[in-house]
Amino acid sequence: MQVQLLLIEDDERLSSVIKKSLEEEGYEVLAAFDAEMGFRLYESQPFDCVITDLILPRGSGFDLCKKIRATGSAVPIIMLTALGKTDEKLEGFDAGADDYLVKPFDLRELVARIKSLLKRTTYERVTQSTELVYSELAIDFHKKKAFRKGEELALTPKEYNLLEYFLKHPERVISREEIAKEVWNLNFDTGTNIIDVYINYLRKKVDKPFDFQLIHTRPGMGFILQQP
Repeated sequence: MQVQLLLIEDDERLSSVIKKSLEEEGYEVLAAFDAEMGFRLYESQPFDCVITDLILPRGSGFDLCKKIRATGSAVPIIMLTALGKTDEKLEGFDAGADDYLVKPFDLRELVARIKSLLKRTTYERVTQSTELVYSELAIDFHKKKAFRKGEELALTPKEYNLLEYFLKHPERVISREEIAKEVWNLNFDTGTNIIDVYINYLRKKVDKPFDFQLIHTRPGMGFILQQP
């Protein structure tokens, strides 16, 4: 079955170039030029991946991501933007984006990111059980919810993805490079502290309210999910 992609980009010339490039890779692409049109198309049929610009007429990429996630969908979302600061990336991930490409970008890089997300999504759909448990932590894959001692944790989509990765690899040191690649689908940028920011976010929700710490730092190496 042909992979269906939804592209939301208000620059019609750029949209045409991206659409043509993706179609040459064998994907079927529907294009929208504003946030409202993009969401209407999204609701009209199932898509395997959504690629959206950040700054759009009649809404924003952030708003669009939130609306899609509010439907309960886990469809991979790639955000395209001219903004590359850490704050914008954090906001995009918090809104539900899975990946982030800063303009100008190489179209080959976009294709590689799409393939990586589709591969990960297919793998998870085939291999995941309903629940994964470690110590006091548990996540429900179907409902995309996380719990500690039976209490639901109010996680953002990216915090959930990060915790899920830890739960899939407990008691193993995970480097920043691995987290960037496997959770963010990014090459690790030593000039940004985005990984540490999210680790701190997660600790405040997963560890701080409870009796003992589960997420530990290994200086110079990375992080590990481990019970005392």
